[in-house]
Amino acid sequence: MGSQGSEELGSFVKKPRFLCLHGFRTSGEIMKKQVGKWPESVLQKLDLVYLDGPFPALGKSDVEGIFDPPYYEWFQFNKEFSEYTNFDKCLEYIEDYIIKQGPFDGLVGFSQGAILSAALPGLQAKGVALTKVPEIKFLIIIGGAKFKSPAVADDAYASPIQCPSLHFLGETDFLKPYGLELLEHCVEPTIIHHPKGHTVPRLDEKSLETMMSFIDKIQKALTEKDQQ
Repeated sequence: MGSQGSEELGSFVKKPRFLCLHGFRTSGEIMKKQVGKWPESVLQKLDLVYLDGPFPALGKSDVEGIFDPPYYEWFQFNKEFSEYTNFDKCLEYIEDYIIKQGPFDGLVGFSQGAILSAALPGLQAKGVALTKVPEIKFLIIIGGAKFKSPAVADDAYASPIQCPSLHFLGETDFLKPYGLELLEHCVEPTIIHHPKGHTVPRLDEKSLETMMSFIDKIQKALTEKDQQ
């Protein structure tokens, strides 16, 4: 099956194309392995492109000994996660990649990549990021949260996040309370609860059903838009 879609019942169904933003001090290759735990029935419906963060890890990675290096980070931050370094360079890096390798329909983010992904539609709407590329239409947020710094948050969450979004919330994830806060800013969130911690979880029967329903919904939206 090609990356652009498939012929089903005589009508063209577009395969949603997502840019995947990995967790802190991991990599695109590591995220590909993490997401690769999902069933083939899910993966074959999505066109997933994995990007490495712009900066080599400046410290120890939590995945050392589990996944091989190299490790990357999207930007740096203080202990309170209230001040960010290289954040503007990160936004420029992502935009440049989308210009060269896009377009993309949405973003899949895990951990630091999820916090970043969930903020980008709002930053784009305010004209402070991704101004040269098409709007982000869909989000898949795994272990996400909100930015704390008013310098970013005031723009990122100035208006509700309009695009359909799927959120994974882990029962023992230390970010779960902040992931719940993020939901309050989303107009159309779909939620998958899982029993694990801060991880990309496998999909059980119920979560698989929820995910397939979300994918069907966004596929339909893309197909209808193409036919207009």
